[in-house]
Amino acid sequence: MSQKIKIASLYLIATLFVALGLFLVLKKDTYIMFALPILIGILLLYVFSLDKVLFLIAFLTPLSINIESLDIGLALSLPVEPLLFGVLFLFIAKLLYEKKFDLKIALHPISIVIYLTLFWILITTITSELPIVSIKYLLCRLWFVIPSYFLCALLFKDAKNINKFVWLYIGGLIIVIIYTTINHAINGFTGNTAHWVMTPFYNDHTAYGAAIAIYLTLCATYLFFPNLKKSRKILIIISFLILVMAMILSSCRAAWLSIIAVIGVLICILLRIKFKYLLTTAVIIVGLIFTFRHQIIDIMERNEQDSSSNLLEHVQSITNISTDASNLERINRWSSALRLFKERPFFGWGPGTYQFVYAPYQLSTNKTIISTNYGDAGNAHSEYIGALAEMGVIGSLLVIVLVVVSVYKGIKTYRKAINKESKLLVLGATLAIISYFTHGILNNFLDTDKLAVPIWSCLAIITAIDIYHADKTNIYDSTDSDQQVLNQ
Repeated sequence: MSQKIKIASLYLIATLFVALGLFLVLKKDTYIMFALPILIGILLLYVFSLDKVLFLIAFLTPLSINIESLDIGLALSLPVEPLLFGVLFLFIAKLLYEKKFDLKIALHPISIVIYLTLFWILITTITSELPIVSIKYLLCRLWFVIPSYFLCALLFKDAKNINKFVWLYIGGLIIVIIYTTINHAINGFTGNTAHWVMTPFYNDHTAYGAAIAIYLTLCATYLFFPNLKKSRKILIIISFLILVMAMILSSCRAAWLSIIAVIGVLICILLRIKFKYLLTTAVIIVGLIFTFRHQIIDIMERNEQDSSSNLLEHVQSITNISTDASNLERINRWSSALRLFKERPFFGWGPGTYQFVYAPYQLSTNKTIISTNYGDAGNAHSEYIGALAEMGVIGSLLVIVLVVVSVYKGIKTYRKAINKESKLLVLGATLAIISYFTHGILNNFLDTDKLAVPIWSCLAIITAIDIYHADKTNIYDSTDSDQQVLNQ
């Protein structure tokens, strides 16, 4: 009898749901009821299977769409940012209730640098020129870092989840690539259309190119995985070729340079050159560029090759600071940021405030055809210089420290790992970090889900392999299920 009651109750609930849905559609002209099953399903995942929420975030991040004009005055990337916020809320509630977290992750050097960065963001939010803007920036950083780094590091305790997470993002990205390529073809594969054909999924080709560079690097490491089935090997090769094609068609010069940097660092790692020599070389190069900056600028000003649909000419335009509007505008943003820094060198103007305060600091001689008098067309176009303007010298130094510590731990973990899978995964994640932060000299996207999720999850890969997998002969020997890993 109880079984019949359950069945009857199910039919009754289903009938009432359909009836209510029809009423709202026919009488109220609203379709909100049809979203209810999806919302209920996602809520159930949060309660019973949080790992699936993280996988869903990985797949949906490339497919999410930025909504700029909301009544509440905020811009959100839908549906990913609400999902990330839900994970953040659940994590904080669980942490307050259980009062415990894996200390190996919590005390890892990368985690410590993240704490210092978040602490300094909090301090500079208090001193911010626009506190509301900086508070939103801090909240965004929290809902990017906690799910994508701290929870993913726990999730990656089972090494199979690393592969799932990476390939779910690649799967979503390939869907965007197919859409973009078709759109590009319809518009004749011209140089100008390459800047916007990826909308609405990416705002422009620079963020799109940065994401492709990260996952092109990760995908390449999977080509060398041992004991792969032939069908899987073919799928990896096809994915790699799609990413290479997308990288070329993106016309993103910064992304191309980042791949060159990745190849250079990879050669150094394979030659077993010590990290201290790599770091010393990087410091010397930066020092030489600064010392001879005037001579370098003189040489670059002689280059008048503008951006072009011709691949060779487009590469040549990278150093054109005499006529190329994109390069000149970047210099305008950097110059404005440095003037902002000189006025507030220690605390800066506040996290996320650059785009709202830089307009008066533009010089008429630096403005270009794409500059705006209101200074409302984006950020400082550099992770390092942007942090300098917004969070002062300490903020910029913390970005550099994060890069140095992450690359150091990545290379050290690669060299100490005793199994090939661990070596390849941590190498891929480290090179992906190098790719982004090389790109970050010319652009900054860590305040967007499109690049924040990949970067923080790559740092989680380095941390998880360093803690859990480097000393294993077989990283897939694990008795922990996905959900048990997150519940620990």
